[in-house]
Amino acid sequence: MSNTADAIMDAAERRIRIGGFNGFSFRDIAAETGIKSSSVHYHFPTKENLVAAIIHRYTEREIKIIDAKVATGANAIKVWTRAFRNTLHSQEHMCPCLVLAVTNRDLPAKVVAEYQLFFKTCIQRLMASGLTQKRASHVLSTITGAMVVANAINDLSAYDRATADLMREPDAGTT
Repeated sequence: MSNTADAIMDAAERRIRIGGFNGFSFRDIAAETGIKSSSVHYHFPTKENLVAAIIHRYTEREIKIIDAKVATGANAIKVWTRAFRNTLHSQEHMCPCLVLAVTNRDLPAKVVAEYQLFFKTCIQRLMASGLTQKRASHVLSTITGAMVVANAINDLSAYDRATADLMREPDAGTT
């Protein structure tokens, strides 16, 4: 990816985290990055292409970070819970995949496929660390639901209250 494409994706990702798929236009991204709207279209012909690329990049980046921490022998449930907590405490407060997933009714199929892949990959990685499919789904549902509720009530500490039991998991054996 070029520096311009990365800048476009960075600007659009921030806006997705705050306003979802419809929370920005190519003109907004052009203005923020200091380029022409036609340059945004050159790199990403459609909004669908741009958002799908962002979610693909986000998935690769986040999974790589989480996998590296789990590979050190850290408790996978705690690693995942902390990762989503870190996102919650970022400037935009939300995982872009989660924002898109809760507004999925009229999103392009390519975008839906990318965020679905993110969630499926999360469950697969949790299972690879020793959790059953049921437990992996429960953990992911708890941390994503806690993120939504914390944002909805504008109380970031609600996440910690909702995930407290996950953080008390013993470090040995995550099943």
